[in-house]
Amino acid sequence: MDAELQLWEEQSSLWGREQGNPPELPPDLPPGRGRPAIISEPLSSEATLGAPDSLLSSRDLGLITEAVARSNFLRRLGQGCPEALARGVTLIQHSPGDTILAEGDEGNTMFIVAEGQVSVTQRGQQLRTLGPGDIFGELAILYHCRRTATVRALSPVRLWAISQQQYRAIATCLAQQRRDDILGTLRMVPWLRDLPAPQLAKLQDAMEECTFPPGHVIIHEGDLGENFYIILKGEVRVTQQVEGREQLLRVLGAGEYFGEISLLRNTPRTASCQAEGRVICLTVAKEDFLEISPFCPQCPEPNTETEDVAPGDPGRGWGSPVLQQLPKPVRVRLEELVPVRYDEGPRRGQSVVLGTGGFGRVELVRYQDQLFALKRIPKDRVVRAQQQEHVRSERRVLEGSHSPFVVGFFGTFRDRQHVYLLLEFCQGGELWSKLRERRCFPESIAVFCCACVVEALEHLHSRRIVYRDLKPENLLLDQRGYIKLVDFGFAKELGQGEKTFSFCGTPEYLAPEMLRQEGRDFAVDFWMLGILAFELLVGRPPFHSADPRQIYSRILDGIFSFPAFLGEAACSLIAKLCRRRPGQRLGNTASGIHGIKKHRWFRGLKWRKLLLQQLEPPTLSLIKEGPPYVNFKCLSVDWTPAEDEFSGWDEDF
Repeated sequence: MDAELQLWEEQSSLWGREQGNPPELPPDLPPGRGRPAIISEPLSSEATLGAPDSLLSSRDLGLITEAVARSNFLRRLGQGCPEALARGVTLIQHSPGDTILAEGDEGNTMFIVAEGQVSVTQRGQQLRTLGPGDIFGELAILYHCRRTATVRALSPVRLWAISQQQYRAIATCLAQQRRDDILGTLRMVPWLRDLPAPQLAKLQDAMEECTFPPGHVIIHEGDLGENFYIILKGEVRVTQQVEGREQLLRVLGAGEYFGEISLLRNTPRTASCQAEGRVICLTVAKEDFLEISPFCPQCPEPNTETEDVAPGDPGRGWGSPVLQQLPKPVRVRLEELVPVRYDEGPRRGQSVVLGTGGFGRVELVRYQDQLFALKRIPKDRVVRAQQQEHVRSERRVLEGSHSPFVVGFFGTFRDRQHVYLLLEFCQGGELWSKLRERRCFPESIAVFCCACVVEALEHLHSRRIVYRDLKPENLLLDQRGYIKLVDFGFAKELGQGEKTFSFCGTPEYLAPEMLRQEGRDFAVDFWMLGILAFELLVGRPPFHSADPRQIYSRILDGIFSFPAFLGEAACSLIAKLCRRRPGQRLGNTASGIHGIKKHRWFRGLKWRKLLLQQLEPPTLSLIKEGPPYVNFKCLSVDWTPAEDEFSGWDEDF
């Protein structure tokens, strides 16, 4: 069994091996409605980095640190969280009876009680009383959220408040500074000094940070080598047994390393290493070290499966059968698109709406004898949420995509109220709805769906685009049963070695580095692929709770278990994709995305035939026959007219 799979088995926190049946689906979502994505506003230039406020006394600093330590959620955000709060809080005061938060309001500020007491009520019922050192409104430092309770002052109250903008600006800057400091330490290692920056960053992404107390023996002489270490802070004594006596060989300090020889040569440790005082190290396990170590040759290219290539197949080039299957360009004006209407049932005569989201809806339309999906986005909502760049990015990504596993794009329109994206109509419906109907999928369907997603991600990543919102709601079935990736509002193009710091995605699918405000790159897509595979097989994601703070705490711990009915190969793949350190994830190591394709869970899949769409999809059993909209749920739609918007951000639509 894989080492990481064994670890995850031992540290289960949700469903244990004793469970033999899939869990029931969560009841908290109405039929046909997917989980809403979340996104923070872009960082404002007004959010500044400050030194710790001069008004903060040692008592206040201690109170903030203790408050973070008591919060299951905040204490997992990393050691920069207390410092970010201390640098960003401002003092506010309230009189007895004042309403500090109102249930149902939108919020973007977190509070710590410095003095006094407040009451917390929900739907008129008293929940608890909070005093000095207690925190409320934690989620607001990550993204705008609706307040779930009302908080009122019971006495004169002093509160430390920090806004989402301020916290994210400070936490992001601290994370970047810390990353630069660690990269500087890695540069002190002689054999790492001349590595290109992207490769050095990969190494850092694979390494864990660990702290050892004074006197702790980190390595025992004679043990088999399992880890390699680089010292960040402190000193390490290196000793060796000579004629039955312990002899000091040397003392290592910051920037020095130990443990690499026994890893490379697969020999027992030749000396013992003991912490001299408190020591902080970066460490990487043998399996991951050999995968990313500069001493190792690059992994060979995967088998091209030439036996699967159809006669006359010219490959993936512009003249290949793959691209010939893509939608052909269509010249059409907005007024020529005719809404398709229900022709039976209680909605007879109403326009067919295929999906709804935070910024609009997708409607089924017809031009001549061809059906399309028309995404209608109200411009005023986009401007209010400051999401203009996300909409423009979605258009750029779709316009440049040429993959049979990415929804086809035909053009854009605009008027005074909306911008429109004209897209391929995927008649098979949302994978999310099919999963809700079936509760969970057999392995053959899950393998096929994930393989289609792997092809879509490979195409996007080859264009240096990270997707960032993978989930069943964003996967559609075409009429043949093949999976198409849709909704590219969160997709982002990254330069070589670049990371992004914006916060977006779906709570159950967020990667740990996103919650910690650390830079992230293509590795988040591989984490989400692991969550997707689990959800398709089990019926719910591995990190699930009615309380988002519990979801995030579990994600940051990175621990979950597998139900007994899951096969060993599926467990192995998911465990390798959902490693806490992004540099250790399958797909983000030296073998790249081909490492995923070669995993034994996909052993029976012919990748070339999948690319050429020459396979018989097992998903065909999910598709109903009938009118073109039969595979889509009937949705309740807000028909409130959008306001005119003339700022001009959409001039190129």
